[in-house]
Amino acid sequence: MYCKLFALLIATCGAFVARSPLPAIAPRRCAARAAPTAAADVAVVLLAGGVGSRMKADRPKQRLAGKPVLYHSLDLFLGLEGVSSLVLVINEQYRGEFAPYAADGRVTFADPGAERQDSVRSGLDACPADAALVCIHDAARPLVTPEEIFKVIGDARDHGAAVLGVPVKATVKESDDGEFVLRTVDRSRLWEVHTPQVIKPALLREGFDKVAKEGLEVTDDVSIIEQLGLPVKLTLGEYTNLKVTTPDDMVVATQILDQRAAAAAN
Repeated sequence: MYCKLFALLIATCGAFVARSPLPAIAPRRCAARAAPTAAADVAVVLLAGGVGSRMKADRPKQRLAGKPVLYHSLDLFLGLEGVSSLVLVINEQYRGEFAPYAADGRVTFADPGAERQDSVRSGLDACPADAALVCIHDAARPLVTPEEIFKVIGDARDHGAAVLGVPVKATVKESDDGEFVLRTVDRSRLWEVHTPQVIKPALLREGFDKVAKEGLEVTDDVSIIEQLGLPVKLTLGEYTNLKVTTPDDMVVATQILDQRAAAAAN
């Protein structure tokens, strides 16, 4: 009897699958690339003006997977459709190392400022006047993927400003004296933000005017838009888009690249 019941169950499941085929899933890369590449109007501001003191050397000289960390971001963005220009914000003393990239007519340089917001403003001022979007990225995040970039660009087109980020996974405690726990923060509402952060230039300039007028300090780019009271879209990114600032980060970044290379080879 059990054999007959089992055979009937198998036949029923087979008939259900035959009537309900799974929908075809488009390759992730193709789906992500479609919307934001309709026009070549994205200006990239690549921030490389800081000195990686925790790396015990100037950041532009740090190597990851056989080439300087900064080259990873340069190669990635210059290889993407839709990128009309790239402004490399870096100290003048390092610019000679990037002569091959300077030969690309889309690449220009800008001076870093005392604070991050000053460097971003310097890069923004060097962007073409007809850019529809400014995509601001930290050179210390060499592991961002094309899929992430295309998603955040698409969200910025729709909403005016967007930032890559991931939900916070760790338990977060707040302290008012650095000695004892004040309270546990509800992490369900918390996001760790990454770069790129993509903003329409007119909004960014308006935000900078407000920041300058009121003497405000902001820690990231979309905070400038928040100061205007305007919405910023959270674009779900990947946890692998880590910031390489310590030797330990370099080890993890190398492992991630090795895993990606192995997956691509299979």
